Amino acid sequence: MFSEDDLLPLSGLQHLAFCERQWALIHLEQVWAENMLTAEGRVMHERTHGEETEERGNVRIARGLRIRSLRLGLVGMMDVVEFVCESRETNNFGEKTGVNLHGANGWWRPKPVEYKRGRPKSGHCDEVQLCAQALCLEEMLDVAISSGSIFYGRPRRRTDVAFDVALRCETEALAARLHELYRMGKTPPPKYSKKCPNCSLIEICKPKIMGSRSTSNHYVAKSLREMGMPILPRSGDDK
Repeated sequence: MFSEDDLLPLSGLQHLAFCERQWALIHLEQVWAENMLTAEGRVMHERTHGEETEERGNVRIARGLRIRSLRLGLVGMMDVVEFVCESRETNNFGEKTGVNLHGANGWWRPKPVEYKRGRPKSGHCDEVQLCAQALCLEEMLDVAISSGSIFYGRPRRRTDVAFDVALRCETEALAARLHELYRMGKTPPPKYSKKCPNCSLIEICKPKIMGSRSTSNHYVAKSLREMGMPILPRSGDDK
């Protein structure tokens, strides 16, 4: 279990699942650059968090709910949690799925909903972030949450996400990796991939230039060693 002082931003899991170097630049080096994609996403989240709690039939909607998990060492804020009124406290497997809400009768099943400005991604970074939110809610409310939803601005519809064993294990492994990298305090070297053009930090990271430079330096050093020539290390070079 982690202490309150050891908690790391849950939002970092999405950055980490996308790219470890991106996570380190943002969360270790405090570097940030905004492009059109991140600006649209920021505006969408601000609108979501700014609206008040409301009721829609048998659904109560809470926005901007602060969450944390001492088991995973994460802290964050939800876009939306929908509490759906149910007739009983448990599901067919005997798991507790409903909670009491102040001033309301019955049992209410929490469902996390995350808002994204773009389209569904090929990787699992969005699903991991949503699953981490669900794990936080499970710990805080002492309930089992089987699924949630991600609302994508394009094409403006929800994608349902099942919190199965595989996704839960992936999320917990990334949370452990998050704390491992934070303790190391070292930014991973750049490595260009097809994801890089969509990253707002590409001009800061410079994966093509910095990555190729590192490769070239190691190639030259290796060639000189094979020729028996001495190499004088410079400050900051790999030993």
